[in-house]
Amino acid sequence: MATVRSATWETASARTLALDIPDWPGHLPGQHIDIRLTAEDGYQAQRSYSIASAGPGPVEISVQRLEDGEVSPYLTDVVEAGDQIEVRGPVGGWFVWRSESTAPVTLVAGGSGIVPLMAMIRARGLAAGRQPFRLIYSVRTPADVIYAEEIRRRAVSDPGLDVHFVYTRAVPDGWPAPPARISVATLNTHGWPPDFEPDCFVCGPTSFVETAADILVALGHDPKRIRTERFGG
Repeated sequence: MATVRSATWETASARTLALDIPDWPGHLPGQHIDIRLTAEDGYQAQRSYSIASAGPGPVEISVQRLEDGEVSPYLTDVVEAGDQIEVRGPVGGWFVWRSESTAPVTLVAGGSGIVPLMAMIRARGLAAGRQPFRLIYSVRTPADVIYAEEIRRRAVSDPGLDVHFVYTRAVPDGWPAPPARISVATLNTHGWPPDFEPDCFVCGPTSFVETAADILVALGHDPKRIRTERFGG
């Protein structure tokens, strides 16, 4: 069982939970945990949530509320510090970034797909890694950016991290382009070129991930270097 240490709102619909998990063995950035809730009548619901944190300390997850969800509304609107949650993990060994890799990295996130990619950014920071990272983050509006302050701070303070936002519904004041979806031009301009042989990590809703992965392949990236994780139907 995990004990909730803290619960912090990231946006109006996304909340970060810091969990104290006894005998936690550590994890790789990109892994996830399974959370299982049990109702009073015995009904159980289980969902997987990517780990946002890196290194020692509490295990953090960031949960985006789905209005028709069975688990996310409870985690965003009900859970408080001191509550206990049944967890299993860490889980996963393919969609992970390892700090010993020297390849440049392109990260492509859609909405809450930023969570495991943020773990990779944080892990690189902890290791003082020299691998150049480029993050392309697609959200509906500026208010929907999870970890907004931290991402902007890291982009300013870390010359090895480039960040580009894609806004699909509304843009910030002074933004040089109207709202748009991720495109060939986006990934060609703001991702690493295939000649650099980057590792590419793409996470987000299924349709977003399929579109981004197809574009990367069309641009000439090695499919073996494109790792994807998706959620939703």
